[in-house]
Amino acid sequence: MAEVVSLNRGPMLSSLDHGVLRLTLANPPANALSIALMEALVAKLAKAEEDPDVRVVVLASAGKLFSAGHDLKEMTSHRGDPDRGRAFFEKTLRLCSHLMLQITRLSKPVIAEVDGLATAAGCQLVASCDLAICTDTSTFCTPGVNIGLFCSTPMVAVSRAAHRKQAMEMLLTGEVIDASTAKDFGLVNRIVPKQYLTQVVDKYASNIASKSPLTLKIGKEAFYRQVDMPLEEAYGYAARVMVENMLARDAAEGIGAFLEKRHPTWTGE
Repeated sequence: MAEVVSLNRGPMLSSLDHGVLRLTLANPPANALSIALMEALVAKLAKAEEDPDVRVVVLASAGKLFSAGHDLKEMTSHRGDPDRGRAFFEKTLRLCSHLMLQITRLSKPVIAEVDGLATAAGCQLVASCDLAICTDTSTFCTPGVNIGLFCSTPMVAVSRAAHRKQAMEMLLTGEVIDASTAKDFGLVNRIVPKQYLTQVVDKYASNIASKSPLTLKIGKEAFYRQVDMPLEEAYGYAARVMVENMLARDAAEGIGAFLEKRHPTWTGE
């Protein structure tokens, strides 16, 4: 049964099934990343990190939009503060950056299940996830430039997920791109019909959840550490990681199971 976490501006739904933690944004009408919603996500991800029953995290949404990004009404309401909103803007962006880094640094893989528009920080959320699967009617954009506010923090995640010139195209024009273009740009892995979205995401999540949790932790951390290293340094680092991985019990078990033609039993050690 889904657990409902109450927030000031709407609920976030949470459910755990066979190692897959599904966190569903339900902050109508736009699933805006308000302070309350981001704090709830941070708290849930922190618990997921420590929970051995959680093997994979899925970020989904309810409603017509995946996420419209930051709550501009919430932010604008602080322009009347003595500092013209500076402290609140800093708090919002600091919390958002922490959330995105937390997703990347989480030892469990995170899959974005996207249905609808993902814009600004909502697009950043998709780009920050390890995998992203969307419906054929989903759309994406970084439209800050249209309202005099360049999407600088979304740029960090988008420029690391999409190809450089395509990322700049999104950031400079602010135009909406469709699912097919998002796949071409590198923002999403797969596009599926709406009625099959959850089914396909669950298949991916179940597949990943069946692997050694230690191996997934080692691999995810190594991927993000090596990706920005010079080639020779990356090979040196990856070789050291693989040696340590080979010495782990799960590697011995997995290789033994493969040679003996049986299913492995993972211990996470």
